[in-house]
Amino acid sequence: MGRLVILGGGESGVGTAILGKQKGYDVFVSDSGKLKEKYRNVLEHFDIDWEAEGHTEAKIMNADLVMKSPGIPDRVPLVKALRDKGVPVVSEIEFASRYTDATLIGITGSNGKTTTTMLTHHLLSEGGLHVGMAGNIGDSYAQMVAENDYRFYVLEISSFQLDGIVDFAPHIAILTNITPDHLDRYGYKFENYIASKFRIVENQTEDDYFIYDADDPVIAEWMETHPIKSKLIPFSLERELEEGAYVKENKIILKMTDETLEMTTNALALEGKHNVKNTMAAMTAAKLVSIRKASIRESIASFQGAPHRLEKVLKIHHVQYINDSKATNVNSVFYALDSVKTPIVWIAGGQDKGNDYKELMPLVREKVKAIVCLGLDNEKLKDAFGNVVDLMVETYAMDEAVKVAYKIAERGDTVLLSPACASFDLFKNYEDRGDQFKNAVKNL
Repeated sequence: MGRLVILGGGESGVGTAILGKQKGYDVFVSDSGKLKEKYRNVLEHFDIDWEAEGHTEAKIMNADLVMKSPGIPDRVPLVKALRDKGVPVVSEIEFASRYTDATLIGITGSNGKTTTTMLTHHLLSEGGLHVGMAGNIGDSYAQMVAENDYRFYVLEISSFQLDGIVDFAPHIAILTNITPDHLDRYGYKFENYIASKFRIVENQTEDDYFIYDADDPVIAEWMETHPIKSKLIPFSLERELEEGAYVKENKIILKMTDETLEMTTNALALEGKHNVKNTMAAMTAAKLVSIRKASIRESIASFQGAPHRLEKVLKIHHVQYINDSKATNVNSVFYALDSVKTPIVWIAGGQDKGNDYKELMPLVREKVKAIVCLGLDNEKLKDAFGNVVDLMVETYAMDEAVKVAYKIAERGDTVLLSPACASFDLFKNYEDRGDQFKNAVKNL
């Protein structure tokens, strides 16, 4: 089979190693950092050769195929050297998809992809299908392919994973929206990031489906000049569609060839306009794989959302505390501020990814009474909103931020952690940030 080298010994790397070994490759895993103990144990168990805290070039450059973890940028010298030598460098979704003939539903977008992925998986599994959920969420897709025989996969796919595809083609592709994010990885060119998201449809044929947000101007503009082969099924909050999903008089209406599914928006367990869109995308996918209407309605009503995404933590003295740590870009924060109906004490900040806070201005003016900055460098937030809100406080630890918010908030307010930034300046990841917030709230 040849030599498979895996760069990055995290969830996707170790999963790919297991599948590669099963398929007869000579596998080597190399990580520039430390390996978590659980991953070391798995590699030892499967007798897979690995190294950590540095890359040995001689053991990597002789690869026939390289799987690169999504966290490693393409511009890294080692990756460039491999490509210059003609060694294919692919992502986990590309590698794993070669070894399954399951029906794939691939979901990408700047925001909403985790919720849409979880909801789609929920609809399919409640509807009786044998379905796995993987990709940018939960367990490794490659490991699932190695160990299970799922007939369907619902995959959350990031732009970084799409950068490493060759033949990957989901039967159903969903694009939730596109807003500027991760521009540091795309040479600060928005069009590079857009092109990356649209790779989800590039290998589709006319027998496949593309579900997308018809209200998103970025998507619409791209589609005008880039024809797509698959069958288009849009969803919209702004207009009625001849085919696709839209909202009319508080009802979601899904029209497909010869069928219509209707459902009242009051039945959704998730709040906020963006979740109506996520729901429309998921129910369209479920209908395409023939889940019954009654089952779709019941499952949507019973669905609990993703952790760290507008997660209600506690009410203390009539103040609601909400953990939205997963909001690592401006667009996510827009949804959060939009969905909260009371005055807001907003905890924000972290590692800025080139954010432009302008679009938040009207919502901040209308709803935010105070901003508690939580980051090592809060200058951009202070410049953007210093003159707009009555009170801004700088903090450098979660406990401190929550205590300050508690002091400021009055009866009927909401304290919202919705950072708009990456978490790596003060936390391990957004989950760690969210967990620290929840603990601090519980200790008030």
